[in-house]
Amino acid sequence: MDVQRKGSVTENGNVRGSDLLCTLAESEECDFSKLMERPRPLNMERKRSLDERSLNELSTALSPHLSLRNSESSSRLTDPFGSFLSPDRRSGYNTPRADNGFDTHPMVAEAWEALRRSLVYFRGQPVGTIAALDSSEENLNYDQVFVRDFFPSALAFLMNGESEIVKNFILKTLRLQSWEKKIDRFQLGEGVMPASFKVLHDPVRNNDTLIADFGESAIGRVAPVDSGFWWIILLRAYTKSTGDTSLAELSECQKGMRLILSLCLSEGFDTFPTLLCADGCCMIDRRMGVYGYPIEIQALFFMALRCALLLLKQDVEGKEFVERIVKRLHALTYHMRGYFWIDLKHLNDIYRYKTEEYSHTAVNKFNVIPDSLPEWIFDFMPTRGGYFVGNVSPARMDFRWFCLGNCIAILSSLATPEQSTAIMDLIESRWEELVGEMPLKVCYPAIENHEWKIVTGCDPKNTRWSYHNGGSWPVLLWLLTAACIKTGRPLIARRAIELAEARLLKDNWPEYYDGKLGCYIGKQARKFQTWSIAGYLVAKMMLEDPSHIGMVSLEEDRQMKPVMRRSNSWTF
Repeated sequence: MDVQRKGSVTENGNVRGSDLLCTLAESEECDFSKLMERPRPLNMERKRSLDERSLNELSTALSPHLSLRNSESSSRLTDPFGSFLSPDRRSGYNTPRADNGFDTHPMVAEAWEALRRSLVYFRGQPVGTIAALDSSEENLNYDQVFVRDFFPSALAFLMNGESEIVKNFILKTLRLQSWEKKIDRFQLGEGVMPASFKVLHDPVRNNDTLIADFGESAIGRVAPVDSGFWWIILLRAYTKSTGDTSLAELSECQKGMRLILSLCLSEGFDTFPTLLCADGCCMIDRRMGVYGYPIEIQALFFMALRCALLLLKQDVEGKEFVERIVKRLHALTYHMRGYFWIDLKHLNDIYRYKTEEYSHTAVNKFNVIPDSLPEWIFDFMPTRGGYFVGNVSPARMDFRWFCLGNCIAILSSLATPEQSTAIMDLIESRWEELVGEMPLKVCYPAIENHEWKIVTGCDPKNTRWSYHNGGSWPVLLWLLTAACIKTGRPLIARRAIELAEARLLKDNWPEYYDGKLGCYIGKQARKFQTWSIAGYLVAKMMLEDPSHIGMVSLEEDRQMKPVMRRSNSWTF
């Protein structure tokens, strides 16, 4: 496996397409039908919309020197599909940005060096980054390229103008999707994307071979539900970043999206619009009691559906899927905002629930028993603040706070503006519990004692306040930063980044940290974990240039309201 450093790859996307943004009304009835219309090229001479003006002002406020490039920023912001980014703008290692007034931390260069060492090559072309470069530990599957792990690496390369790596990854994983997938003689769905792949080099024949894992080698033998969603979201990020619509318009990419959508939009016995999933199907890839309808999968599902609306062609097959997506989004939005959301008011409602209610007039529709409310939630819930709970299913509500699902809910606009604000209020109010000494808790709180034995199967890696069971994961820094920028709260992100900078480099970029406050390097954490490195770089580049958020943020309809309001918290 060739992991030599390679030089920067320039982008050459010339074709522009418009990025239709979804309308998510604050009320229950969201009009997704408008999204069925094919995006049309925008008039480049038009006046800037309110959200574009505020974003431009926002960038100028962050970096005073950017005001010298107002004309450049204005033209960039009015680009249809690549509106937030210009392919020739770079950040970070080997690409000095002394003119922007942003102080680059010394560990940024170290991070870029480490990220480039993790590159994997297939027949001379970079196709991804391995999970970790920790030579002190057994490789297991950390020497593979994971779809979910590569996502922050892909964002870093896109922000640095190196889109070819991302394009190669998208095409290689798309080819792997077409492989026959069997686990113990059982055939998986045609649209399943691999969890990871590995490049094997034969020095005798001088030939490279790809080996994919669809779950048949994974711990627990669970197929990844999230890989297909990350793939669609990344395809949209690539298109948004480069302005090159030709990749998404390839018949192979269109078919790949339709196959993924066929799996998750299929009709069956389930009465919920959410996706029924097994434990271990997502970032939390071990048994942690997230079976059912985990928030992470539902938020990614929602975001992938919205991205697919922007990318699908309006041909016969494409239109059929667009109609199915729009219907699902209506139901999914209603369900998630109504049943997964909890704040002080909702908590009090549940506390007073009646049980055994029957008929469509029932208030306690899932028959949640008030006595099942955990003691910790009464102290955890602030007066101002709220979040999407971890899971909702018959007679069961998992009240744990999961970081990734809530951040994706903000970025995808699954959360209303008020809910997004409440999530950020919660993080600020419960900083010690959720951030502590090292951002950021993957979930809160940890499960302990007898419950830990039952839920995890006595998993020695998921002991309390470790790994998936309340561990602190530096990779989540980029998601927090993106959510902070979208909600106009960058000081939260800056504070979290400063905490990470105090330790990440000298600790050799661990995979996760242990303890209630995240004070200890994880007992079994890998060093030089690639997504810890990439997560830091993406967070830094986003804070440096907030317009980068366009790759991972889906806004409400521009004609409804400005998507980014100025706030006092933008004052540095």
